[in-house]
Amino acid sequence: MRKMVFGRTDEIVPVIGFGTWKIGGGWYSPDNSHDKEAIEAMRLAIELGSTFVDTAEAYGGGHTEELVGKALSKVENSEVFVATKVSPEHLHYDDVIKSCKASLNRLGVKQIDLYQVHWPNPSIPISETMRAFEYLVDKGFIRYIGVSNFSVELFEEAQSSLHKYEIQSNQVSYSFFDRKPERDGVLDYCKRNKVTLIAYSPLGKGKVSSDDPSLKKVDELAKKYEKTRAQILLSWLVHKGNVLPIPKAIKPEHIRENCEAGDLVLSESDYSLLD
Repeated sequence: MRKMVFGRTDEIVPVIGFGTWKIGGGWYSPDNSHDKEAIEAMRLAIELGSTFVDTAEAYGGGHTEELVGKALSKVENSEVFVATKVSPEHLHYDDVIKSCKASLNRLGVKQIDLYQVHWPNPSIPISETMRAFEYLVDKGFIRYIGVSNFSVELFEEAQSSLHKYEIQSNQVSYSFFDRKPERDGVLDYCKRNKVTLIAYSPLGKGKVSSDDPSLKKVDELAKKYEKTRAQILLSWLVHKGNVLPIPKAIKPEHIRENCEAGDLVLSESDYSLLD
């Protein structure tokens, strides 16, 4: 799989990551009925080169992080870039540190590669949260700082609260179907400032399999390149340069499909058809 530079670091990550939302349960709602399948799915993705794994303490109430940890236990940890998130209700200084240590324990790692604010919380000063994040970097608990669902204005406020480190990523919903980051300036801001835009729901929460009329041109390209809709749309996101899509998949055929998209390159004119 092709690689990309992560944020303003020297870190090299795959152009297609692996998302874990609803693997192991929903928002603070654990589900262990498909644990074996989930662990095998993550191991396959890692084996195929999708070594950027994104999760959160809220997913499955921590159970998803435990599953990631079990998946990592049978692979070379140094090959995997682990990203997780702290929930909006845990953004006070002491709570951030407590949450991070709990995530480290569930993941079974000594250091989290990317620690992200999951959602903004207007009732907690972002400066207090960022102070805790700096402490976590200083102490070696985390390597890089990221945010999720932040506007340009809030991103800048968070960055100005940091004294020693830079925010390397902003994770937002972005897909062929959801162009909000193009309209609200987040995509352009991230590109100009070398911030990685991590795209969750990159296939439109299942819309890729729908009868949406906008998919006609996608189908034409899929036929031309002998690829699937999902592969065309993931390649389109990767082509943006600083966008790292993190599709979720459990079935082996879907995991292979997503990972293969990491090597798919369309012509410039064909990419422009989707813009």
